[in-house]
Amino acid sequence: MSERRRHGARNALLLVAALFALWQAIYWAVGDIALSSPLATLRYTAQLVTGEDFRMHLFDTMRAFAIAFVLSVVIGLLVGFWLGFDRLSGDALEPMIVTVYAIPKLTLYPILLLAFGLGLSAKVAFGVLHGTIPIILFTLGAVRNTRPILLKTGHVLKLSRSQMVRWILFPAAIPEIFTGLRVGFSLTLIGSLLAEMFASQRGLGYLLMNGIGLHNIELVMSVTLLIVVFAAAVSTLLLQIDRKLHRQG
Repeated sequence: MSERRRHGARNALLLVAALFALWQAIYWAVGDIALSSPLATLRYTAQLVTGEDFRMHLFDTMRAFAIAFVLSVVIGLLVGFWLGFDRLSGDALEPMIVTVYAIPKLTLYPILLLAFGLGLSAKVAFGVLHGTIPIILFTLGAVRNTRPILLKTGHVLKLSRSQMVRWILFPAAIPEIFTGLRVGFSLTLIGSLLAEMFASQRGLGYLLMNGIGLHNIELVMSVTLLIVVFAAAVSTLLLQIDRKLHRQG
């Protein structure tokens, strides 16, 4: 292991220890009315993850999230490349996309429920609504920021539009596109969980709301801990890849 990796691992461990110490301090301050201790939460989490019901809820969440993220990536890349290539369409549609991005997505959820009903489709749609737009915007920006000399080279070689995307635009835009994928990952996960919290009978979001309704603090803390650990681990991995791509670019 290199010195840089050892330093990074040490800092990560110190950060985790500091967060657990802060958690314990807050627990001592507020008591178990609103918070469970780190040790109690870890014990409850160990019991929770071994149950059949939890595996069912986890599978439901991961299925909705995976489908939503794949759709977000496909739609985001296709629309982003189209708007980046077609400047007239991009200039016309980009302000509208940014406006939709700024709207609190929960205000649109009733419309999605009417369109898709309760169940997997609504969760996927809400996840896609959250995750697609940042991928579109980052891809659009990456295509437009491609160095003109690369585009001129493609025109000199008489590449078709599909060849231009495959051999010039996509390789040049990968660092910025990956940043959009990283943001889209986080927002798709948030959207899928929010959908489960407000209109679902299964999933981690449903478990979270059920725990809140029953004032089951340990359940709330355990589910929150699992979500945070998963999101933090994947986001850290994606961030490392993102930085590497930007250094190479």
